[in-house]
Amino acid sequence: MKPEETVDYNVKVCWHAIARMYNLQAAKFGITTSIGFVLLNIHPQEGTPATKIAPKMGLEARSLTRILKSMEEDGLIYKAGDSVDKRSVRIFLTEKGLEKKELARQTVRTFNLKVREQIPENDLAVFFKVINQINVLIDSKKIYK
Repeated sequence: MKPEETVDYNVKVCWHAIARMYNLQAAKFGITTSIGFVLLNIHPQEGTPATKIAPKMGLEARSLTRILKSMEEDGLIYKAGDSVDKRSVRIFLTEKGLEKKELARQTVRTFNLKVREQIPENDLAVFFKVINQINVLIDSKKIYK
């Protein structure tokens, strides 16, 4: 099987192209794609428990810790104790963080609208169905026993 005939190769090549595109956009706003994705996963009013962000993004907690530290130093976020669970820390967006989140949201929205302009809805429905089936297959842990 040639690489371009494999599912994983095509997913990886496509994701890398999307990531490069997002990184170019993010750089215009003084952030990275990773920071943009974190911003998108923080609730604008209630904040988000720090422990909930990494799983939402498919990241290891260690990787997120470095990103959060950088974001805090850049004045995008601040941390505060959870008012209900005193053991937990919530991440909140600063005014600057809210502005960058909106830029990230607009960037993602524009990409998705452009894709939807070019690719028929029924083709996208098949794409989402197949991607979901691949994820279910991977999650079932039945590929490698």
